[in-house]
Amino acid sequence: MSSPARRARYEVQGEARPEPGRTCPFEYRYSPKVFDRDPEIVADTIYVVGGLYGNIEALGRVQEMAKAERDEVTVVFNGDFHWFDVEAQEFDRVNREVLAHTALRGNVETEIAGEDSGAGCGCAYPMDVSDAEVTRSNEILARLRETARAFPSWRKRLAALPMNLVARVGSARVGIVHGDASSLAGWGFAHDRLDDPSHARWLESSFNAARVDIFASTHTCLPALREFEFGAISNNGATGMPNHAGTRYGLITRIARRPHEGAGRLRGLERAGAHVDVLRVDYDHDRWLERFLAAWPEGSPAHASYHRRIVEGPGFA
Repeated sequence: MSSPARRARYEVQGEARPEPGRTCPFEYRYSPKVFDRDPEIVADTIYVVGGLYGNIEALGRVQEMAKAERDEVTVVFNGDFHWFDVEAQEFDRVNREVLAHTALRGNVETEIAGEDSGAGCGCAYPMDVSDAEVTRSNEILARLRETARAFPSWRKRLAALPMNLVARVGSARVGIVHGDASSLAGWGFAHDRLDDPSHARWLESSFNAARVDIFASTHTCLPALREFEFGAISNNGATGMPNHAGTRYGLITRIARRPHEGAGRLRGLERAGAHVDVLRVDYDHDRWLERFLAAWPEGSPAHASYHRRIVEGPGFA
């Protein structure tokens, strides 16, 4: 049973009882006004790498892509770079390579950095996600936390990561988040929410308060690229898993002063003088599937939730 203090933090948001995996701790919240600050990152090219999910092959491919760019690339991992990497050596490697770059924490890093908070995986899943899916995510998080306990120094580093960052690319101001403009695990930048007319007022007010031209996010596992009168949003979906039916590659968001050169660009737009492109990450699928099955064989919660997506892609056009 959760403590009275833990219950109180959820009740502020109208939740009488914490429901692991669906609720969002009060500590995950922030105001869009926090983005109205000087940038921590000033760069000509930024790769926003969200939802790596412990895919070491995708991690290596992103680094190869960055080296091939004409300009120096600032690589920003915007959370959930851990997930399937429950083997100790892989967990250690992901930390070493990711934290050599700029990073912020997602709900996964936040939850494995400490003991059970009552939030389960911290995903804050909406109600259209099944209870079985939520339960399996909580079980994956619990197993990953067991791995993390053997690395107290990494847990300390993960806990200290910020929840959001501000960047400047040319004259464009960019808010980099895991979830959305007001929560580490927010779903306000999910593709279906962005297409909902009733959501437009919240989006506009968030951009006005944040004073950014672009938001780059992840968290929702499915991608979206939208431009409005008041700003642009790029949600890369997942770097470490397929994002469209029948595909076997991940996605990242590239924000740069120069347009992307070469293959791999799926779609893009220009905002405030910055080029915002969605790039495919063609990782070694066979090697990644081998790693995944070694850690998560048939019958495991991750296999039940993700194996089909890894092999066939999600049911998303």
